[in-house]
Amino acid sequence: MNVRSMPLEMLNTVLEFIRPAFVQAAALCLRDSPNGPEVLLVQTLRREHWITPKGWPMRNKALNQAAAIEAWEEAGVKGAISAEPIGAFTYTKIKKSGLPVQCRPLIYRLDVSELCDTYPEAKKRTRKWFSLSEAAEVVKPPELKALLQRLAEQSRQT
Repeated sequence: MNVRSMPLEMLNTVLEFIRPAFVQAAALCLRDSPNGPEVLLVQTLRREHWITPKGWPMRNKALNQAAAIEAWEEAGVKGAISAEPIGAFTYTKIKKSGLPVQCRPLIYRLDVSELCDTYPEAKKRTRKWFSLSEAAEVVKPPELKALLQRLAEQSRQT
């Protein structure tokens, strides 16, 4: 069987193994609270699950700058963003065409200094603060779950 005669579902499965993941920028938005560190998560546009603000790289912007912009647009937060990623995770995004693409957001830490009520996607997304342990329970990507669990453990040790 050649590629041209493959059913679309089979072709998509094959492509997942040979196509590299698309890099994205994500912000792990953190603040201190009396009960320990908290992370701000947003619901996906379809409100299916909780995730960190993330998006595609932006022209003439470093990835950490793109992550900070996504945090503002999707969650209405501003703050100091790390220069280097603190982790990454992989997920499958289904494009409007139905084609699945592998994405790999690099996660940058954003220490929140400002939380705004008015921001670009305020009417499209719900945002919520979680403890690191709670966040690890509600996110789906295993690598993101592991990062949150590791941060929760580190915060308990300090």
